[in-house]
Parts: sequence; C-alpha cells; structure tokens
Amino acid sequence: MKPKIILAIESSCDETAIAVLKGKKLLANVVSSQIDFHQKYGGVMPEIASRLHLENIGFVLSEALEKSKIKMEDVSAIAVTRGPGLIGSLQIGLNAAKTLAMIYQLPLIPVHHLAAHIYANEFVKPLVFPALAVVVSGGNTELIYMTKHLSFEVIGATLDDAIGECFDKCARVLGLPYPGGVYVDKYAKEGQITYDLPSHFDDGTLNVSYSGLKTAVVNLVNNLKQAGQVVRIPDMCASFQTAAIKMLVKRINKALDKYPVTQIVLAGGVSANSLLREEVASIAKARNIDCILPPLWTTTDNGAMIAILGRRLYQKKTFSSLSIDSDANWRIEDFDKFKT
Repeated sequence: MKPKIILAIESSCDETAIAVLKGKKLLANVVSSQIDFHQKYGGVMPEIASRLHLENIGFVLSEALEKSKIKMEDVSAIAVTRGPGLIGSLQIGLNAAKTLAMIYQLPLIPVHHLAAHIYANEFVKPLVFPALAVVVSGGNTELIYMTKHLSFEVIGATLDDAIGECFDKCARVLGLPYPGGVYVDKYAKEGQITYDLPSHFDDGTLNVSYSGLKTAVVNLVNNLKQAGQVVRIPDMCASFQTAAIKMLVKRINKALDKYPVTQIVLAGGVSANSLLREEVASIAKARNIDCILPPLWTTTDNGAMIAILGRRLYQKKTFSSLSIDSDANWRIEDFDKFKT
C-alpha cells in the first residue's frame, strides 16, 4: 500500500503554514511569518493577521506543492487547525482547507493546535505513556497528563496570563523587540539575578499565575526610570526569566510527585527557552524519566505539526463535514470527544 499523503494547513495566529507529509516523511514545510509586520505594534494585530493570511495562503500552497513535488490529485487528506487561536486567522486556513477538500473530494481532518504542538515531538521519537506534556506559549500555559494517544487531561494551567504573554509584555516595557521571549532569553544569559521579583504564588494546586510577576516587572522598571536610575536590561531579564521558569518548574516537580509518568515532553513557543529546556532535562535525568525536547523549528507554529497529528487522525478516520466551523477557544480536553 502506498504511503498516504497529508496536506496540512496552520493559520492560528501570525504564521501562514502548509506542510506535506508522505507516510512518515516530511516532503515540505513552508512557513510565511508575519513578524516583520507586527513588530511595529509590539504584538499581533488580529485584523492585520487575517488579511495577511488571505494574501499569503495561495502562495504558500503553491510553494508547498512545488517543494514536495506532488499535485493536489496525489493528496489523501487535508488536515487543518480548527482552534484555538485568533478567530479571523483560523477562518482563513479552515476555509482554504474546506475549499480544497470540496474541489478534490478529500477527507477533512480537524486538528487541535496545542495537541499538534505536543505531537511535534514525534519528529524526534514516539510519545510514551503515561506522559506529562508541558505546553507553554504566548496564549497557553498548561500541564497535560496523557495516559494514551489523543487523551488529554489538563492538571494545571495559568489562572491569568500565559507565560509567553508575560515574556512579551515584560520585553515590551524594557524596549525589546517583538517577539519578546527570544530577546529576554538572549539578554538573560548576559545578566545576573539582582532584582527581587516574586515567584512564590502557590494556591496548593498545579496552577500558576503570571499576572503578579508581570505587574512587578512593569512597576519596578517604571519606578527605576522615575527615580532616574538605569535599568540593567540583562539583569532584569535574568531576574524575570528565573522567576517565571522557577514557578513552572515547581509545578512540574509537584505533578511528577503526584502522577506516574514515563515521559515528559515540552511543547509550544516557550519550549524554545534555553533555561526551561535545561531545567526540564535536569528534572527528567534526576527522576530517570524519558524526556523529549522539541527541535527548535517545531516550537514556532508550522504545518508539519498539524500534518504529523493529522496522519494519526487519518488512521483513526477522524474526519469532519464541510459544515465545520473554527473554534477560537477549543479546549484540548474536548479534542478526543469532538464530533462534527
């Protein structure tokens, strides 16, 4: 039997991405980033993002087909991000996917964005269960317990700001470019932990809260500037990053004390953070737990992660009708229960 070809579309935020997966071989992974357009605003502008997706998606599709050296007639199914994400951006990708599915009479596979980030780790090696997935990004901070494939239990989450959002807002107050997490990580390596910032939030659960840390950084920077003092950016970045990661690491250890885990995986944009990667690898080694750190190219949004999960869903025949709509707030716990 010939390997099935999955064409996957991702457009949940500010990357227009299409990948082609043949069996387990990634033939193409084309990403058109909008970062240059959004940097001037210090963050993603949803309306602009939607318009740029609309402009770019045809070109990205053409490039993906050209790089993979296939035609649409060779495709077995279309996988697409249904949610969560920016509603306008999601709609562009989903409408493109539905159009292709209709024209070429192909199955349509709805994919959960966060689940795809988790399954991007399978470009390194297979997931092993029970597993703890640490999903950290600009919009999400979740500890997800998995006892088998496509089963997701959120055992801890942020009560307010996501860790990536906190990184970006703190970077903005320091005058660093967007996306801020990259620059905070870079400067933190040059600095020392000299500023006293809170990381002691603990409500007895596995939840975290980043609003207090964010506010503490904003207030401290503003107070220093008003007092005519120089803000030592590398030291502020080191102090903030350590506090932010420390809070998360504490919950990871607490989760591992409570739940039986064979493997721990990182997922999402903030999984590129060097300190977090070091800490998780260290925890796994100390506890003799298998660990997957995703390749840096999979930490940002891309079509390959949609394709690799889409392949598994294709095998399960998890298809939807063309009447499906996007869901900006789609919860990962509801993914395995999804019915169209």
